[in-house]
Amino acid sequence: MSAEGGRERLRRRLLGPVATAAHRIAMSIAARVTRRAGETGTPKVWLLLEHAYGMGGTIRTTLNLAGHLAKHHDVEVVSVLRSREEPFLEIPPGVSVSVLDDRRRSAPRTRLQRVLDRVPSLLTHPYDYAYPRASGWTDLALLRKLREMRSGVLITTRPGFNLIAARLAPEGVVTVGQEHLNFHAHRPLLAADVRRHYRRLDALSVLTVEDERDYGRLLTPARTRVVRIPNALPPLDGGVSSLDAPVVAAAGRLTGQKGFDMLIRAWADVVREHPDWELRIYGKGPKRAELEALVQLLHLGESVRLMGATRTLGSELAEASMFVLSSRFEGFGMVIVEAMSKGLPVISFDCPRGPAELIHNGVDGVLVPAEDVAALARAISALMGDPDRRARYAEAGLEKARAFGLDAVGARWDALLEELGS
Repeated sequence: MSAEGGRERLRRRLLGPVATAAHRIAMSIAARVTRRAGETGTPKVWLLLEHAYGMGGTIRTTLNLAGHLAKHHDVEVVSVLRSREEPFLEIPPGVSVSVLDDRRRSAPRTRLQRVLDRVPSLLTHPYDYAYPRASGWTDLALLRKLREMRSGVLITTRPGFNLIAARLAPEGVVTVGQEHLNFHAHRPLLAADVRRHYRRLDALSVLTVEDERDYGRLLTPARTRVVRIPNALPPLDGGVSSLDAPVVAAAGRLTGQKGFDMLIRAWADVVREHPDWELRIYGKGPKRAELEALVQLLHLGESVRLMGATRTLGSELAEASMFVLSSRFEGFGMVIVEAMSKGLPVISFDCPRGPAELIHNGVDGVLVPAEDVAALARAISALMGDPDRRARYAEAGLEKARAFGLDAVGARWDALLEELGS
């Protein structure tokens, strides 16, 4: 663990319970301000994201959903933060974007903003991963936005925002929370508030059968509808892999969750047997320096390349002959479907949750026991040496990916909103 990570854990251990108590008090007070009857007006759909201008699976799938809903609804993506001049991903036609906290250097800031920037957030849950980037100013801006909402639907995209919707959305605004992580991934104090307050949501959308079961039990007999709607396959550039390049691809934010440290360690065994193959890891994040150091420590040289973020992930995947997911945990693992849609055989840790619902082991990919680095290395090496099996898995994966098209998944969202009266 880095020194910075150690300090963050110490700070959370010492101050987290105090911050959580302050959060709970603040939410009770804020509810008196925002939870008034919604005023009449044209129904609208709002999707609340932390950073619509950034990159990442949740951002990609939320913008994808927004584009679909915009065909029949007035859709606004509410981005809590903005730190980029241009969005990393394309904003779909017909979708408007509003920003609560513009942190670009070019953006002017009032004295009030500068003061509240230094005040910790009271509305974002201290154990939500978005908390370090929230502030007193984002709290005030979010409260103002909630007070603007009239009749319509508020769709939120992370547990801290789900709790805000459940407790602070105006009466008459339908609330739909989304869970992009799995049921067991929340820190204990956050999980306690999830158990206490998710029942105030009108609906909760989850990604896996196991989460549908667990949240269904948790929210019985509350009025909250628990529905399983997978992420839709986003539009990807590029064609389908020819499976003839000695390249293995991986993609995701460079965080501990994604397990790229384990993948690199497995690669140290793989490359001894297959020195002509190359591992390309796409993404950016806080663990880049650590991963670069690990590559050097293991003397992997040019056989491992940290490629950084890319706007052309589809084309990059199509240049590989295999995809590996090495996550310690997932909410779903949409990148598996993305890789399948590019004709890649997939190897994945059988981590909680998602991969086992996406990969039929031995039919369209390979599942490896979770965090078993040696087994991962063996699986990669075996598939490298068997081009016929790679081709079979790729063909089956292409067929599976078709079920995650936007039309099919979007129809399930349309049905949900219709059932909720929106």
